[in-house]
Amino acid sequence: MKILISDILTLLPEGAKTCSVFVCDGVITAIENKPDGFIADKTIYGSGKMLIPGLINAHTHASMTLLRNYADDLLFGDWLFGKIMPTEDKLSGEDCHWGMKLAIMEMLRCGTTAFIDMYFFINELSKAVEETGIRAVLSRGMLSDPDNPAAGEARLKEALADIEKWKGRDNLSFMLAPHAPYTCDEGFQREVASEAKRLGLAINTHVSESLSEIETIREKYGCTPVELCDKNGLLTDTTVAAHCVQLTENDIRILAERGTIVATNPVSNLKLANGVAPIPKLLKAGVCVALGTDGAASNNTLNMFRELSMLTLIHKGVNHDALAVTAREGVEIATKNGAKAIARPDLGEIKAGNTADLVIIDLDRPNMQPINDPIAALAYSANGSEVETVIVGGRVLMENRSFLTIDADRVVYEVSKTCERIRKI
Repeated sequence: MKILISDILTLLPEGAKTCSVFVCDGVITAIENKPDGFIADKTIYGSGKMLIPGLINAHTHASMTLLRNYADDLLFGDWLFGKIMPTEDKLSGEDCHWGMKLAIMEMLRCGTTAFIDMYFFINELSKAVEETGIRAVLSRGMLSDPDNPAAGEARLKEALADIEKWKGRDNLSFMLAPHAPYTCDEGFQREVASEAKRLGLAINTHVSESLSEIETIREKYGCTPVELCDKNGLLTDTTVAAHCVQLTENDIRILAERGTIVATNPVSNLKLANGVAPIPKLLKAGVCVALGTDGAASNNTLNMFRELSMLTLIHKGVNHDALAVTAREGVEIATKNGAKAIARPDLGEIKAGNTADLVIIDLDRPNMQPINDPIAALAYSANGSEVETVIVGGRVLMENRSFLTIDADRVVYEVSKTCERIRKI
C-alpha cells in the first residue's frame, strides 16, 4: 500500500519542518520529493497536524491492565508479594489475552507503536499482537528455585518453545527474561545467559529497582544486583535492564562498559517509592537509556507522553539543573533509544529507508498552541490525547482515534468479566 502524508509538520532527525512523507509497502521511501511513478492509495492531509516517530515503550507488563487501580498506596514488598503475585496466580491465558488487548488499545491511543513486554501465557499474548498489528517484543518472565532446579529449567524450555512457535513475524520478536536477581538464583542466571548467547537472543530483566532488593542481594551475595548480573553474564549490549534506580558509581561503569540498555520507568518508581534513577549520570557515562511505563498495576497508565513529561521534569528538580534531561534528549530516549532497545535500527526516526511506524498528532488543541518549539511541545505540553492516527509498518491501526483492528467494546466487556471473576476467587 502507498500512503502520502501531505504537507505535515514532521519531526525529522535534524529538526521539525513541514514536508510530505511517502510510504510504500511499509517503508518510508521519500521525504519532500515524490518518487517517480508514486500514486498514493491513501492520502492523509497534514494541515494542523504533526508527524512523529512512533513512541517505543521499553518496559511494561501489558496484561497487568487487569490489575489497574487494584493495589495502590502500598510498600513495594507488600504490593508485589502481598497483592500482585497472588492475584496473578488466578489469571488464565484467556484473561491475559484480553488484558493485553486493552493495553494495546491504550498504547495506540497514546502514540505507542512498539513495546517490550514481560509476562506469561505468551501464546495468548502473541495472538493479541498478531490480531491488532502493533509491534511487540515479548518475553516470558522466568523465576527459579535453587532447591528445585527443574522448575527453572522447565520455564526456560517453555520460553524457548514459545519463540520457536511464533518466530518469523515482522511485528513480533522475543527476548529471554530472567525476572530479577532476587527471584533467579545464580545458576539459573548463568543458564539463561548461556542460552541467550547460543541462540542470539536479547535479555530482558529487572535490576536494582528497590532498596530492599539492594539489601537482599548484598546480604546474600556480597555485591550489588548489577555486579551479580554482570558476574553471571546477563549484562550484554543487547540486554535491557529495567529500572536501575539504586546504582553505585561502579554499577554505572559496568552498564556503560557492557553497552547494556537501561529502561527507566519514572512514574512507577515514584509511585512505589523506589526512588529516582540517576539518568543524567547514566547519559553522561554513555549508557543508552530508553523509556518505559512498567505495568498498569504500578503506574496506572501506559501513556508514554505522561512518562516523557515526567522524565524531562523530575531530573531537573532532583538535580537542581534545568538541563538535566532536555526535551530533545527525552524525545530521543522515547523513540530512537527505544528502537535500539528492540534491536530495530530502522525505527525511531523519520527518514527515507526506515520502516513506517508513525504517529500523527493534532496540533489544533489549545494545550499545543502556539507551536513555538515542536520538540518542547511533545515533552512539556502533549498529554497523549492529541494522538489522532497511528501507523505500524505502513498499516493504519488507528485513524481519527478509531481503531481499525480492534473491537474496543468487546475488549472492555471481556476485561470487565475477567475482573469480576477474579475478585470473587
